This record gives sequence, structure tokens and C-alpha cells, in this order.
Amino acid sequence: MSQAEAIYALWLREFKVFTRERSRVVTSIINPILWIFVFGGGLGSSVSIQGVNYQVFIYPGILAMSILFTSVFYGVYIVWDRKIDILKEVLVAPLSRTSIFVGKVLGGCTDSIFQAFIMLFISFAVGVHLSLSAFLLALLILFLLAMSLVSTGLIIGSLMESPEGFNMIVSFLVFPLFFFSGALFPLENLPLWLSIIAYIDPVTYGVDALRTVVLGVSRFPFYVDLTILILFAVAMFTVGTKAFERMK
Repeated sequence: MSQAEAIYALWLREFKVFTRERSRVVTSIINPILWIFVFGGGLGSSVSIQGVNYQVFIYPGILAMSILFTSVFYGVYIVWDRKIDILKEVLVAPLSRTSIFVGKVLGGCTDSIFQAFIMLFISFAVGVHLSLSAFLLALLILFLLAMSLVSTGLIIGSLMESPEGFNMIVSFLVFPLFFFSGALFPLENLPLWLSIIAYIDPVTYGVDALRTVVLGVSRFPFYVDLTILILFAVAMFTVGTKAFERMK
């Protein structure tokens, strides 16, 4: 079997696991919808930011949130694969660890992008009308974000022995990444301490890039957002391949 065939086989397994877990598919779609229509709709009835209805304003942030939670928590499947010895069989196969990592990353990205694809299609219900170019740019941004965050989840999963330990570590990671990213509030006029944390948070630049594409509202130049997202994805992918090479 060639490395390309191995990557495809690993991706296909992850995709089939995702589609067979119907509760996981439904939950991954319902949660962001509740955030937009319940939380955003409730505040949006009386609040607007930069002349934009609050529900519309948080829409790009909820897109990023859907990628964040799905992608990072995907790493728990490494822990489960280790517990049922599937991972052992994969690791002893005549495959490079890089190919194994690439297959896992592509599988996780497919799961995340599937959810984001649906969220983009319901944009009209929020009052956002995307052109074809905006739709494609948003998908590119979401893919970069997914690749970096899936890699992050896999790195953590490669170091954990139990799902409970993984969930505890990841919970301490994803909520700060989400809340400090500016997904729910503008980045202008923040306290200094909050601005520093927000600017360090890589998800901030994904949210800002999505707002640029979807709403035409931004804090940073688009090329800055895109550059940081690419660097973050490359960094996490590189660290992830090293983590898989050392995994036993």
C-alpha cells in the first residue's frame, strides 16, 4: 500500500465513524444554531455593534466556534483508538507516522468543515447574504483554522492515556480560546490586559478574517489575519507530526 492510499484509508475510516454517529452529527449542528438564534437573537433584539445587529455580528464568531469545539475535541478519538488497540495496529503498520498524522488531520478537518458548510448555507436565515467569492474565502479560512485546531487536539490526544484526562485538559483550552477571541464582542476599546490576551489568541485572527469576508468589518488587515492563520496551521501541523513520531 502506498502512503497516499494509506492516507485515504485513514481519512475514509474517520469519515465513516463520523457519519455513523448520528447523535454526534446532529449535536455538532444544533449547538451553533442555538448560539446564533437564541443567544444572538435575544441580545440582537436590543443591541447592535458598529451599526450591525448583534446576531449578525456574532455569526462569524459562531462559525469559528463550531470549528474550534469540533476540531479540538476530535483528538479524543486517538485516546479511544489506543484503548481498543486500533491505534496500535495502525502504528505497527508499514506506514510513516507523518502519513498517519495526515490521514487523521484530514479526517478531522472533514468532520469540522461538514459542520461549517451547513452553517454557511443557513447564513441567509441570520440576515447574511454571501457572494460566491465570500463563501469560498470563508471556507478557506475555516479550513486553515480546522487544520491547526485538529492538529492541536491530536497533539493533546497523543499525550493522554484516558478520555477523562483529555476532556479536562481540552476544556481548559477551548473555552479561553473562544471567549478571548472576540467572537462575542468587538476588540476595540478593551482593557489592556484583555487586549493582550485577545491578540495572543490565534482564534482571534480566524474570527477577524471571517468578519472581514462575511461582514466587511475587521480589526486587522486581512493579509495579517491570513498570515497568522497559515503560520499557526504550519506550526501545529509540524508539532503534531513530531508528537506522532514519538508516540508509542
